[in-house]
Amino acid sequence: MQWDGDAYQQRFDDLAASGVAIHGEADFVERYRPRSVLDAGCGTGRVGGELARRGIDVTGVDADPSMIATARRSAPSCTWLIGDVATIVLDRTFDLVVMAGNVPLFTPPGTQAALVAGCRRHLVTEGRLVAGFSLDRHYSLESYDEHCQAAGLELEGRWATWSGQPYAGGAYAVSCHLLGAARPRVPAPSPTRSGGRPRPPRTAPR
Repeated sequence: MQWDGDAYQQRFDDLAASGVAIHGEADFVERYRPRSVLDAGCGTGRVGGELARRGIDVTGVDADPSMIATARRSAPSCTWLIGDVATIVLDRTFDLVVMAGNVPLFTPPGTQAALVAGCRRHLVTEGRLVAGFSLDRHYSLESYDEHCQAAGLELEGRWATWSGQPYAGGAYAVSCHLLGAARPRVPAPSPTRSGGRPRPPRTAPR
């Protein structure tokens, strides 16, 4: 599949201009207070770029050159790399790796275990892998948890949305897995209450 990075990003720019909060993923990640983040399958850098604006050191990886070109224009302070998260080897590790926008569903079927292993390869000890994706396609939570367990990652928490709604089954989940010795657990994010700012989209449509 070929993407048009600028056209893809424009959809989110239009949502933001209309008053929709589009940075639910960044809000979720920020509460773990990472100093460094790998945006795995970063697309146009919407999530990573926002985290960088909040003072976090961000590197993003995506296989699509058009997406990376848009990311480089939008957030030039970040490091944006063309590559496959399943196979790329960077010369550093990160406090947190995030996969937003259904990333496991856009890797070829049968390679999700390698994708998870690639994320784990770039985590510091006690680092976290955070991922959100739809469950009504070809990749189940059971398979994802098995792949995380095989990579040495322990499930720390699971939610139904990036805004922190409790997970009780359904077609979407946000999961946090922890590598190595457990840190004090971060409380579950509180859902946006009625009267607050608009909830972000459940997930990027990519």
